[in-house]
Amino acid sequence: MTNQRYRSVDVVVVGAGLAGLSCAHVLSGRGVDVLVCEARDRVGGRTDSVVVDGETVDLGGQFIGPGQDRAYALAEELGVPVFPTYTSGVHLAEDDSGRIRGFRGRVPRLGGLSLLDFAQAEARFERLARTVDVEAPWRSRQAEWLDSQSLAVWIRRTLRTAGGRRLFSTAARLLWACEPSELSLLHALFYARAAGSLRTAMAIEGGAQQDLLDGGAHALAVRLADRLGDRVRLRVPVRRITYGGDGVVVAVESGETFRAARVVVAVPPTLAGRIVYDPPLPAARDGLTQRLAMGATIKCMVVYPEPFWRAAGLSGYALSLRGPLAAVADSSSPSGRCGVLVSVLEGATARRLGGRPAAERRSVVLEQLAQLFGPGAAHPAAYIERDWSAEPYTRGAYAALFPPGAWTQYGPALRAPVGPIHWAGSETATRWYGYIDGAIRSGEAAATAVTSM
Repeated sequence: MTNQRYRSVDVVVVGAGLAGLSCAHVLSGRGVDVLVCEARDRVGGRTDSVVVDGETVDLGGQFIGPGQDRAYALAEELGVPVFPTYTSGVHLAEDDSGRIRGFRGRVPRLGGLSLLDFAQAEARFERLARTVDVEAPWRSRQAEWLDSQSLAVWIRRTLRTAGGRRLFSTAARLLWACEPSELSLLHALFYARAAGSLRTAMAIEGGAQQDLLDGGAHALAVRLADRLGDRVRLRVPVRRITYGGDGVVVAVESGETFRAARVVVAVPPTLAGRIVYDPPLPAARDGLTQRLAMGATIKCMVVYPEPFWRAAGLSGYALSLRGPLAAVADSSSPSGRCGVLVSVLEGATARRLGGRPAAERRSVVLEQLAQLFGPGAAHPAAYIERDWSAEPYTRGAYAALFPPGAWTQYGPALRAPVGPIHWAGSETATRWYGYIDGAIRSGEAAATAVTSM
C-alpha cells in the first residue's frame, strides 16, 4: 500500500444492483460503515424501468414466483406490492410454419408426437437435475460427463423428433438467452435445480413468472438505495483494487480512492474480470471470468391504450417456434390504465438483430405481435426496448453462462474469497441463479461472510 491519503470505510461494495444494495443494506443494519460504488448514473443493475403514460414499464428483470422467499420478503419490507401475472383466457402457440393455435394449461398444441417427445425429455432432464449438488456442481455425481457436453448435444441424443428438439431448444433460449450449443449440460441442470425444477423455471402459474411488482422490480433497488442515502455513490466506475494483509484500496475512474478492510465485488463475472487487481487474482479465478460470457437479450416492451387482447378472450401469453420472439406475456399493471406486452429477443436472434437499426427491430417485433394478436397490435402507444448486451456496465442478460468444462475446471473459484475480496451477484447464488431472488440472496450471504470474519 502507498502513503496516499484515502477515505476510509469498513467495506466497499462494487455495484449497486440488487446484490450490492442487499449486501450494503444488511451491513449497514449491523453497524458496518459501508460505501457502494456504482458505475452507472442509476441503481438497479439488471433491473430498470421507465414511466409511460403514468405506468411503470420494466426494462430488465421483473418476475418473481413461489420459492423466491427473499424477493417477497424484501418487497414486503420496502412496501412494494405484488400482483399476479395475467393468465386468464386462451394462450397462443405458433408452429414453425406460422400456424397459430390456442391452448390452455402449460403445454402448447404443437403436434402429439413432438409433445410426447418433449415430455419424456423433460422427465429425463428433471431426473438428472436431481443429481446435481447446487452448493458445488463440480462435485455432482457424473459431473465430468455432464460438463463435457453442451445442452445441444444432449438435446440431439435425447429427443427423437424434430418438433420435440425445436420445442426443447426454444425453451432453452427462453431460459438462458443463448443457443443450446453455448451451454454446458451441467450448468443447465444446476440452473433448474437451483430454481427447484425445470418446470418451475418455465412456468407462470406456480412458477418463476407467477408474479410482478407494482411499480416495477426496479423499485426494490430504488428504495434500498434511498435507505442507504449517501452511502451509495453513482458514476464512479471501479478500475483497480489493490489488496493485501492490511485490507484493500479501491480506485475509481476519477482517481478517487477508498480504503477498507474488505471489498464485495457485486457485478457479473465478466465485468469483475475487467477490474485490475494488484496483485493479480489467482489463475483459477481469472480463468473463470474469461469463460463466463453473458446471455444475449433485447427486451421489448410494447404499450397499448388498453389490454385489447383480453376482450378477445386471450391471455396475452404466446409461444412461437417461428420467431423472432419466442414468447410474449401480459405485463400490464393492476391499474388497467394501459396494456403492456413483454417479449425478449434472445441468443443468436438478439445478436443478429442487435446490429440492425432500431426501427427495423421495432417493425419485426410489431409484425409478429400483429400476426399473433391481430392488426391492433401493430399500432402501440409506445415501443421501448433495451439491448442489455450493449449496456457497458452489464454486457448481457439474464446471467453469466457456463460453457462445457467451466464448472468442473473453474467452479470452486466462483464464490471463494480472495483475501479480503468477496464476490456477490446472482451468479454466486446457490438458489435462483440468475433471478432477482438469487441476487438478493447472494448479497445477504456476502454480508454475512464479511461480518463473520
